[in-house]
Amino acid sequence: MKLDIRGNVALVTGSSRGLGRAIAITLADQGCDLLLTGRDEAALCETAEAVKQKGRKAVVVTIDLTDGRAANQLTQTAKREFGGLDILVNNAGTTQRGDFFSLTDEDWQDGFALKFFAHVKLTRAAWPLLAERKGSLITIAGMSGRLPDMDFTIGSSVNAACIAFTKALSNLGKKDGVQVNTINPSLVETERLWRNLRKQMEATGKSEEQVRNERAQAAGFTRFGTPRDVASLVAFIASHDGSWLHGATIDLDGGRSPSL
Repeated sequence: MKLDIRGNVALVTGSSRGLGRAIAITLADQGCDLLLTGRDEAALCETAEAVKQKGRKAVVVTIDLTDGRAANQLTQTAKREFGGLDILVNNAGTTQRGDFFSLTDEDWQDGFALKFFAHVKLTRAAWPLLAERKGSLITIAGMSGRLPDMDFTIGSSVNAACIAFTKALSNLGKKDGVQVNTINPSLVETERLWRNLRKQMEATGKSEEQVRNERAQAAGFTRFGTPRDVASLVAFIASHDGSWLHGATIDLDGGRSPSL
């Protein structure tokens, strides 16, 4: 399905691998030019090469989003290299799992610094560019924001904050003409998930199929998600066909959430 976002400019944070990489490549496939950012320059360059193979322009900015200069550097780059910005995907950020009492104050500070506060700052800096082009802001949060987990207290709290922040911004978006939405993916087959599955296989001696089936059954969903599932939804939301979505929090979870 070809969407109408050809020629748009998208900034995707955390675009070196996983969901961010898939989102960037899918947007390029739909005709977008990409501003790519993350901390792993080599991996970012691989994503950029994949974007260029789609015939689109890719600019790489290797920076830690917690750096106080990051937000302004990225928005200035968008203006200089592309003349503006149509789509901002706030995707970057991982948080420490573990027993609540073993998590340190630094773990909590790090979790909020990257996935929440850095994106607050970037959104504030990029908002005038998005408003100028009547663009789209999409936040990638997570199902733990809806279904908090005692072994994922930091991630659950950060994702809930991302959901609330984006929902609040949607009212400002109505005034300024910026589309604002959130996606809550469930368990997606990224390298991080595979590391966890391999650890479980090593600890239990069970096969990959057994571990996958047990995890899917315990989580209560139809199947594991793929990065492409999330990326395709991002592209749809940012297109004219998805333009009536506004202020929505979409649970992309294979039926995991029991709530209405």
